[in-house]
Amino acid sequence: MSRVDTLGCFYLMNELTPDRIRNLAIIAHVDHGKTTLVDQLLRQSGSFRENQVLAERAMDSMAQEKERGITIKAKNTSVRWGEYLVNIVDTPGHADFGGEVERVMKMVDGVMLVVDAYEGPQAQTRFVLQKALAAGLNPVVFINKIDRPNARPEEMQDSVLELFLELEAKEEQFDAPFLYGSAKEGFARASLDDENTDMQPLFEAIVKSVPPPKVEDSDEFRMLVSNVDWSDYVGRIGIGKVLSGRVKIGDPIWRLLDDSKPIRGKVSKIFEYSALATNDAAEGIAGNIVGIAGFEELDIGETLASKEDSETLPFLEIDPPTVMMTFSVNDGPMAGREGDRVTSREIRDRLIREARTNISIKFEDTGESTEFKVNARGAMQVAVVVEEMRREGFELLVSRPTVIKKEIDGRSHEPFETLYLEVQDDAVGGCMQSLANRKGVVESISANRGRTQLEATIPTRGLIGFEFELLNLTSGEGIMSHLFKEYRPDSGDIRTRRSGTLVSMEKGESMTYALRNIETRGKLFVGPGEEVYEGMIVGENPRTDDLPVNPTKAKHVTNHRASGSDKSEALTPAIKFSLERAIEYIAPDELVEVTPKSIRLRKRILDFNERKRDSKRSSS
Repeated sequence: MSRVDTLGCFYLMNELTPDRIRNLAIIAHVDHGKTTLVDQLLRQSGSFRENQVLAERAMDSMAQEKERGITIKAKNTSVRWGEYLVNIVDTPGHADFGGEVERVMKMVDGVMLVVDAYEGPQAQTRFVLQKALAAGLNPVVFINKIDRPNARPEEMQDSVLELFLELEAKEEQFDAPFLYGSAKEGFARASLDDENTDMQPLFEAIVKSVPPPKVEDSDEFRMLVSNVDWSDYVGRIGIGKVLSGRVKIGDPIWRLLDDSKPIRGKVSKIFEYSALATNDAAEGIAGNIVGIAGFEELDIGETLASKEDSETLPFLEIDPPTVMMTFSVNDGPMAGREGDRVTSREIRDRLIREARTNISIKFEDTGESTEFKVNARGAMQVAVVVEEMRREGFELLVSRPTVIKKEIDGRSHEPFETLYLEVQDDAVGGCMQSLANRKGVVESISANRGRTQLEATIPTRGLIGFEFELLNLTSGEGIMSHLFKEYRPDSGDIRTRRSGTLVSMEKGESMTYALRNIETRGKLFVGPGEEVYEGMIVGENPRTDDLPVNPTKAKHVTNHRASGSDKSEALTPAIKFSLERAIEYIAPDELVEVTPKSIRLRKRILDFNERKRDSKRSSS
């Protein structure tokens, strides 16, 4: 009998009880190997047949996650090891998706902190660990990638312990077990002197160090909704850890709201999460992580209970959004050609739906019926939402991110961030100059093996577009991460873009002859044969002002020819922006036009004369 069959027989003979359940979240800085580690735990737990093909980073189910190589949405699965059921939540490592990390802390009883054996703890390591320790969760530390050249597992262990001290870990949290290994190669060691075998030492550490779920001694069913999913068959699904009692299909339950009357529903489906599949279950028991369907509407942070007068469960406080962007209807000359979702109602409904499942995004109506505000953690988080929308057939206009300011004691305050940089030694000067231009203040600097680490405090405004500048300054070798620090008094004007734009005066098809002349004025964003319109940005002007140009002008044809003058010179390839880069590049008076097929840059006011009048009104 195979391992899987044996485990299946075990569960038929022995009913699952809370003391055999372990719930943990895997947390780490971006690209330290969380998702690869989950893949290995799934493989080595017997969750798949021996001949079953499993794609790398299988837990990253969104297309953008596979393309970007990062985790965006927290996802849960489970593995069975011996007599234990281990529920695992894979969380994002990028700071913009910190809300995904924060909300799962109420769903788990322990965390596995994954740290790169070469890079060590980074900014997001500090952020996710701080949230876990504050929630009272005990960590298991896995020093990953010890097979990497120049790996320093012993140094990294010391660094993690120093971080525990800084974050004021309790004694039992400080005594966390450390394991060493390689998620990619599929081995873990309880000690650095052990041989490479498999992941069994890690399973043993999880079962031993992560406590079983705390359940209330009550037959009354209660569950906090920590995540929301959607099914075309049953509608909204609330996912969370059952705190007490048990629930079965057909049971009446109540959706408890803080500010209104409880709403009655009936359990239509119960789901368990195993390997990469969602399976139907007969019931949900205390301590287990399950999905429950039965309500048309359901939001993260709500309580489900078997009694109408049950007390609501507290939800973790989420860090506030720091940037705001506007989404509006595409009103350009080419609107409606490439997308089939173009109305304000469709855009509004989609943004409301996003805000319900993504708790760190806030949606607001504006005074304009065609324009909406979206508050978020960072430009990348919004770029992911916009990219999803364009893939769904939406057309829309997106503004440049602006920071959300607060008035404190009668003065305007803006958000500041702690910025962590690691660059090669010869790039330090350029990076420090760039930080100074963006009102950043370097707090500490240290060098090690040809690389320099800088820690700086910088306004959130100063970070907009900085990542791309860093790539240029360090030839792609710079590493940056940042964390929200606090609100401070407004730091004054910051110019993150010091160039103007080349703006089309005409509508039509761009011509090689015209582009060749325009190219002498600056860099091109369009190539020959592309359709342009008045007010569309077709290039960058090295000077600070905007320059009107005509990219549609054709060469006047005559029957006279001069030797050598008609030879065609190749145009420099046009610069093509990614969505995220375009959003951070544009100025306050510009917008990004996003369609399923195109990303265009344009002025808010397309008409040249109207732009001039508006500029005079603003300056007067």
